[in-house]
Formats: sequence, structure tokens, C-alpha cells
Amino acid sequence: MTQIALVVYPGFTALDVVGPYEVFRMLPDADVRFVWHEAGPVVADSGVLILGATHTLDETPSPDVVLVPGGSGSVMNQARDGQLLQWLRSVHTSSTWTTSVCAGSVVLAAAGVLDGQRATSHWQTLSALKLFGVTPVGDQRIVHEGKIATSAGVSAGIDLALWLAAQIADEKRARAIQLAIEYDPQPPFDSGHHSKADMGTKALATAILAKESLNKAQISAASKLLWEQVISAARVKMSRHQDR
Repeated sequence: MTQIALVVYPGFTALDVVGPYEVFRMLPDADVRFVWHEAGPVVADSGVLILGATHTLDETPSPDVVLVPGGSGSVMNQARDGQLLQWLRSVHTSSTWTTSVCAGSVVLAAAGVLDGQRATSHWQTLSALKLFGVTPVGDQRIVHEGKIATSAGVSAGIDLALWLAAQIADEKRARAIQLAIEYDPQPPFDSGHHSKADMGTKALATAILAKESLNKAQISAASKLLWEQVISAARVKMSRHQDR
């Protein structure tokens, strides 16, 4: 039995979780669970869609696979959630795969899981990874480092899940799952990566994302997280200077 823990927190991005779930649930002998501090309803970043956490973090001490999603603005709150960060550090010691979708890599970075690693994220949060000593990779859909795998924004979670399905089961099974969910992307536009979009598209996308994440609590959490990392880096630098 392969236990797969999908973290759901208030303000998570739905497709980051549901996309991979649709792949993982088709794996043989898979125990897929949605985990959070408490079991029960958790509201996504839309404020409308609700997903149920089936198990608590404490009830899931050693999953084989853990996946952390992103969330519009709220991800910065989770990157300062001490209980979640401690759980991630703990489960990472025994997991087969520790993974993230979109800005979920910022939470893994805050937990110290990505120290000295390469990782990807949503294009808006790539720069935040640098604050945690992580090398951001913006030109790869999936970045695989040892037992850590991170994926780019939102829809990339499906790619990650299919890749993981091949590692957990085999490529034959993963290909069959891809067909079962008819995952055959043929988008009507070619602006799905930052490098392909024109300036107007980038500006509008930025405005859409900003509107979703603009509230005082989220701005405060992001500011505190950034300042904490800046202060931490400054103290390390001062300590090294004093030791000379």
C-alpha cells in the first residue's frame, strides 16, 4: 500500500490538489488522503470551492508520498506555520517522495527541505525561493532532485503526478492513467509559459493574480516571511564575519 498525503490548507489552489488526485487515485494499492491540522472542510483560494480534509497531520506521520500545493497569497501563511513545517521536516525523513505543485515549493523551502537544492515554482514565486538558499529553475516543468520533485504552476501538477505514477508503479500504468483521464493538452493559445507571453498578457495575468491575493492578512504574512529570511541571512553573514 502506497500512502499519499495531499496537504490542503485554507486558501489552497484547487487544481494543484485535484489534478494530481485524479492521477494518484488510479494507482494500484494507493491510500490517498487529504491532510490538515483538523479533519473537515477546507476552503480553496476561490472562497467558494470546499474540499474535505480526511485525516489530520498527526494521523499521517509517515506517508510514502507528500504533496504540498500552492495557494494565491495564503501560501505565505503556511510558510510560517510552525506545526506544518515541523510535520514536513519529520515526514521527509522517511518519505519516498516529497513533492510540491506551484508555490507549494516555498512551503517546502521554509521547512528547510529544499536547502541547497534546485526547485521550480509558479513564475511569480520563483524569486522567493532564493531567500531560502534554493536555486530557482524557471524553464522546467518538473525539477527532480533526489527524492524531491517540484513542479511549476497549477496545471503542471498533473504532469508531476503522471511522472510520479511511473516511478511508483511503472510507465505502462502511468501511460494508461494518462489515457484514462484523457490528458492530451492542446490549448488554443500559446501563452502558458512566461517566456511565450507578450507584455500585455503578462500584465493582465499579474493583475488577475494580484486581485486574488490582495488582502491585509496575506500581505502581512508575505512581508513577515520575507523579512524573517532577510534578517536570518544577515545574522548568518554577521556571524561569519565575527568568526574571522
